[in-house]
Amino acid sequence: MPHESEAITRRKRIDPKLKALGWIVVPYADGMDMPQLTNHAVEEYPTANGPADYALFVNGKLFGIIEAKRLAVGAQNVLEQAKRYSQGAATSGTGNWNGYRVPFLYSSNGETHWFIDVRDDKAASRQITNLHSPSALEDFIARDRRAAFEWFLNTRIEDIARLRPYQQRAIQSAETALLSGKRSMLQAMATGTGKTFTTVAQIYRLLESRFAKRILFLVDRKALAAQAVREFSAFNTPRGNKFNQEYEVYSQRFQREDFGEDEPFNPEVLPEQYLTNPDGTQTFIYVCTIQRMAINLFGRSNAFGQTESDAESDDDADTLDIPIHAFDVIIADECHRGYTAQDDAIWQSTLRHFDAVKIGLTATPAKHTVAVFGEPVFRYGVQEAIRDGWLVDYEAISIRSDVRINGAFLEEGERVIYVDTATGEQQRDQLEDERQFSSAEIESKITAPDSNRKIIEEVAKYARQHQADTGRFPKTLIFAVNDLAHTSHADNLVAICRDVFAEGDSFVKKITGNKNVDRPLQRIREFRNRPEPKIVVTVDMLSTGVDIPALEFIVFLRPVKSRILWEQMLGRGTRRCEDINKSHFTIFDCFDGTLIEYFKGATGFEMESRRTAPVSIPEIIERIWDNVERDYNVKRLVRRLRRIEKEMSGEAREQFARFIPDGDVGHYAEELAGRLEKSFSDTMKLLRDKAFQDLLENYPRAKRTFIVAQDFRDTVQSEVIFRVGEQHLKPMDYLKQFCEFVSAHRDEIEALSVVLERPKGWRIEVLEELRQTLKEHDFPEENLRKLHGMLFHKSLADVISMVKHAVNEQSPLLAPHERVEQALARTMAGKSFTPEQQMWLGLIREHLSRNLSIGLSDFDLQPLLEGKGGMGRARRIFGDMLEPLVAQLNESLAAV
Repeated sequence: MPHESEAITRRKRIDPKLKALGWIVVPYADGMDMPQLTNHAVEEYPTANGPADYALFVNGKLFGIIEAKRLAVGAQNVLEQAKRYSQGAATSGTGNWNGYRVPFLYSSNGETHWFIDVRDDKAASRQITNLHSPSALEDFIARDRRAAFEWFLNTRIEDIARLRPYQQRAIQSAETALLSGKRSMLQAMATGTGKTFTTVAQIYRLLESRFAKRILFLVDRKALAAQAVREFSAFNTPRGNKFNQEYEVYSQRFQREDFGEDEPFNPEVLPEQYLTNPDGTQTFIYVCTIQRMAINLFGRSNAFGQTESDAESDDDADTLDIPIHAFDVIIADECHRGYTAQDDAIWQSTLRHFDAVKIGLTATPAKHTVAVFGEPVFRYGVQEAIRDGWLVDYEAISIRSDVRINGAFLEEGERVIYVDTATGEQQRDQLEDERQFSSAEIESKITAPDSNRKIIEEVAKYARQHQADTGRFPKTLIFAVNDLAHTSHADNLVAICRDVFAEGDSFVKKITGNKNVDRPLQRIREFRNRPEPKIVVTVDMLSTGVDIPALEFIVFLRPVKSRILWEQMLGRGTRRCEDINKSHFTIFDCFDGTLIEYFKGATGFEMESRRTAPVSIPEIIERIWDNVERDYNVKRLVRRLRRIEKEMSGEAREQFARFIPDGDVGHYAEELAGRLEKSFSDTMKLLRDKAFQDLLENYPRAKRTFIVAQDFRDTVQSEVIFRVGEQHLKPMDYLKQFCEFVSAHRDEIEALSVVLERPKGWRIEVLEELRQTLKEHDFPEENLRKLHGMLFHKSLADVISMVKHAVNEQSPLLAPHERVEQALARTMAGKSFTPEQQMWLGLIREHLSRNLSIGLSDFDLQPLLEGKGGMGRARRIFGDMLEPLVAQLNESLAAV
């Protein structure tokens, strides 16, 4: 009731909230015995500046004042009145802070509440979701934030071992933000740069400083919760202890199989009373998924939706009465959570419930993330991490499939299999008319087995070549469209991979949240730590947070529209792996490079917009009833009814017939605007009927149809994609850019000038400058060799040849040994050499084949030459010929 009086607001809204929190609401009376007020909210408490609506006493001391207003009045600005009452309070009690005698001040209209702690010189008011309990105020008054800040300033972050320089800067940035009074902050660190380890170190400092005692570490997946628990257990404190030897570390409930056989299983489940009845004696960390916390706060019906392809079970989670002060600090890992508008709303509500310092961690900040945490206080991006050597970059392969780009056109008479999506029953049939399916319908309404097989066979070519080149088969992650019962794209890909690679079932596994996947967290550990599986097919479960350093191939066989999701998926491959000397990873864009092109401007920290949560049909109807933008909302409702008409089943039509003639929703939508004009009240009576509204949202949907086009044939081909800046170029385009670069800079870049015009200047320093310059301009030698191998079948061409060929197509592409032979022949022409000199020329030939240059210092520095006597021996053998010989060899190398 927006017109209710302040007295009614207090009686019906504020008083019940206070009582539920443990306050005893009593009216002020002359002669009150203040020391006896243990947890009392005293109404109309007198001050020198007027009576306070509520004075909050804890153990005989006045800790708080509430200024109440009627519901229709905004609560934020009336905090000024509470401040006046605090200044006018006569009670000697807790202290004096710049004239304020009462520290904790509130304003409330029963539904919105504002709070300020005036003890801080930089105190800023903030909105909270509920009022505080007596134990909360007692806890607050005991905290000494100034001492915590002094600790931050005087205790070195470097004392924590294994922190990288940028991780130290991340912790410093958060502590600086706390010192400035910030209560929400965002830290943006590229996937694979050790956010979890950084967070554990940060949490340790928060606890050691006494800034916080109760910390919630929220993660996005159960797998990440288990990973975080392991990180806490492994963390070494500056005292030489493990983290959990100094502080209590609790988690949600896990199963034994959620941890590896060789990993300690920590059964320390958080006692429920730590959540429901927090007090100042507790110091702990709680690791929990955002999904579980949402169930605890809002119940299952209002928590995150779960898809069949990636469900995570929290069957033991209950709804709990958790007060807003349960945690001092909340750290939300992967805080971009919420790929749907509904998920986003639940995610924000979960965080907003708590009155705590909130720190968001993400690799991919988005607008909705910044709206919660503010602009990042620290950034460490992908390219910066690659430049610093902490991450590896990717190479790209474009796979063109006609089906993935153009869809499938089935001709009349083509044989197909209809799959009953409810039972899996299959029925073979022959089409009586042609049918067209768009690319967006592939794997949702139709599958072409030939297309999936040819794409996997194309990936297999690169995998086998990789194995031939490196001696190891690349760990491969394939993203499928779905894992739905009876029509699972993931299952189909697993079957095809097992057939194509012919290495047995253990070689290829599916890891999704589907109930038919046994112990998915254990499967993830096996993928990370064991030789097999080599190939894993997933949908969403491995898209974020999971750490698999040895991963070398990522195959995108599902379309991606979210920039956040794209970068998270790419992030699975960026981690270094010293065990295999990983230099890069390879992505396969199975949509002809269109995913790479679409996201080519993405940086590690692109601000992506988020759709607003959709308004429900009942809400639209109520807006029509209240005449809120009536014409617009009528049109909106008509569009929703049209959507229902297209999606409803025959059973739904029968159910709608109870409310509208023949259950014809389309006809009803067509006439709705006219009905509202002619008979508003009667029409709204039906629209506001709760049973009708429930049917509008939960009507039986038409059964999803699915076709297996067993005879349909796809055309699939692939090519390497090269990157120059933000451009992703096909081979011929990359060659063109390289040629243009060499031509444009041949005079200004010394190394290019030597190769093309002044071969006498060739020496090892010029070679190094040439390689470095080309790399800095996105033409690294390995890419150029790959390019020339693809276009000219000269994969061993040396860098001198490739530069010369860029400006003159007639210039031969020589392998290093071919160039060396020609250079030696040119140098030795017309000269005679002793047998010992010829032996040394053989050593020089071998050295040049590896290095394309030689200097006098190499005779003492290179083991091949130094082992035969080095410079001293060479001078005795060649005498005065040595220096001219070296100079002529270098010149000949660049000249031929």
